[in-house]
Amino acid sequence: MNAMTQTELHTLSNSHLDALEEETIFILREVAAAFERPTLLFSGGKDSLVMLKCAEKAFGAGRLPYPLLMIDTGHNFKEVTDFRDLRAKELGAELIVRSVEDSMKRGTVRLAHPGESRNVHQSVTLLEAIEEFRFDALIGGARRDEEKARAKERIFSHRDSFGQWQPKAQRPELWTLFNTRLQPGEHFRVFPISNWTELDVWQYIARENIALPSIYYTHKREVVDRRGLLVPVTELTPPKDGETVVVRDVRFRTVGDITCTCPVESDAATPEQIVIETLAADVSERGATRMDDKTSEASMEKRKKDGYF
Repeated sequence: MNAMTQTELHTLSNSHLDALEEETIFILREVAAAFERPTLLFSGGKDSLVMLKCAEKAFGAGRLPYPLLMIDTGHNFKEVTDFRDLRAKELGAELIVRSVEDSMKRGTVRLAHPGESRNVHQSVTLLEAIEEFRFDALIGGARRDEEKARAKERIFSHRDSFGQWQPKAQRPELWTLFNTRLQPGEHFRVFPISNWTELDVWQYIARENIALPSIYYTHKREVVDRRGLLVPVTELTPPKDGETVVVRDVRFRTVGDITCTCPVESDAATPEQIVIETLAADVSERGATRMDDKTSEASMEKRKKDGYF
């Protein structure tokens, strides 16, 4: 068999992305049709920006049929939250922000110690927002390739009145038929880009010329090497005794709470260059960059059963 030409490879790649985009648009429209009070979880990160692009194509610019929702730990990277606000304003979309800090003031979240990561407590604030706005469907940007627990979850993930996910009681999704029946107090988490990979996301970002927060691309940053992770040096994550602070060229593969998100060493300055890096990566983005996924206490499956995203 003759080797494929660059044109044939480009066509194949575009056909694959077209199929993923078509599926995502179908799911986004299905949510709008099936639920009364849906919302799209929007952090300003790359996956939510890809979803937002598909939503624009599904409904038209400035015509999103549901609000955007952000659960803010108060420890997010400013580059990302600023970009979140900018995109919401550009789209004329309603942006609802609810903060873990407010849950702490109400006493519904209590930290074990001041330095504890707030990331694991987002589920409490999320459930409070669901109750406040009576949301019946939350659209999220989780992908199956990110983590084992996410690989188990359906696209339409049924949650009980406590926001909990029951892996053994998931509803079948044969032939893209989704069972969206709800009892009072229940809701769904919906993941339109479940079948995308990190490589798909970056190829789509490159093709659609999607703007991202600057920290997704190479920049110089002070870091310390801690158990194989490059921990960013910030007020929230200072170096420990004996650690050496160095300046590296890094980028973030995923963004989240500052206290648990690490960059990777990289000189990739464009989506195309990141596509090449991703092709060579042998560790998932969460495995390579998230401190909170390294311990059993913070396992994703337990957190999802507790009502996490």
